[in-house]
Amino acid sequence: MALGNHSAIIEFLLLGLPAGHHTQSLLFMLFLVIYFLTLSGNILMIVVIRISSHLHTPMYFFLSQLSFLDLCYSSVTVPKMLKNLLSEKKTISVEDCLTQAFFVLDSGGTELCLLAVMAYDRYAAVCYPLLYGQMMSNQLCVRLVWASWVLAFLDALINTLLAWNLDFCETKVIPNFSCEIPSLFPLSCSSSSINFAVLLCSALLHAFGTFLLVFFSYARIVSTILSISSSTGRSKAFSTCSSHLTAVSLFYGSGFLRYLMPTSGSPWELIFSMQYSVVTPLVNPLVYSLKNKEVKAALQTMLHKSLQLLR
Repeated sequence: MALGNHSAIIEFLLLGLPAGHHTQSLLFMLFLVIYFLTLSGNILMIVVIRISSHLHTPMYFFLSQLSFLDLCYSSVTVPKMLKNLLSEKKTISVEDCLTQAFFVLDSGGTELCLLAVMAYDRYAAVCYPLLYGQMMSNQLCVRLVWASWVLAFLDALINTLLAWNLDFCETKVIPNFSCEIPSLFPLSCSSSSINFAVLLCSALLHAFGTFLLVFFSYARIVSTILSISSSTGRSKAFSTCSSHLTAVSLFYGSGFLRYLMPTSGSPWELIFSMQYSVVTPLVNPLVYSLKNKEVKAALQTMLHKSLQLLR
């Protein structure tokens, strides 16, 4: 693809966050702490699952993949945002902007697929406990993760390649803290109708396709749980799904609203982007550790062993 299409404008301004110097200093400290906690929480989750043999099951394999993905997702947007908060010139080149938009869409799409895979895993565990080992073999789990990455990569690649053909020659202000494909459409002085149609189709196929899998999986799970006569059994079955339902609600809700609403520079666009690219990667390890007895027990065991080694 020739870069001549972007010769009129070579960089964009990311002006989504408040401009006051004092406010930006406070935001820098806030997001630096959030980024540190995000990295620490997700790395800790990966390490705990890796070293705890009783967590070597499909559910925790997918959870470790989700933690790795959240590390990637957060690192795509937050470092650049922190740099801009300290900089007077809050710019990003067109090429870097499109690259960031690709990785945002790739990471988000992979997380959509992975959350759907995790819903299917819970469906198999709750509805077919005796066949669970056969339904969720190690080979199938690895293939499902690879399929999630590949599908999201192709989706992001198609939309980003189409965005490379846009001519950016008018306003260059992006009212957001990061580059995303929808934010580029109002900046183009060439027609972006094809880009919008392709993005809408991919969102409907990718996002709603995975959402339907999540919905039907949990419809069957709820039906199965309600048929359990023991209240203890119902509580135990529901507890295995509550953390995942929380993660799904946080990510799908903000992602759908951001990519399906018209791009208008509304503050809600910034809020939704912040929700799924900054807040969700921070919250996920907390949700899965605080609501999961096995993870909490593994964390306590690892902490106890670490303290013994230090003595």
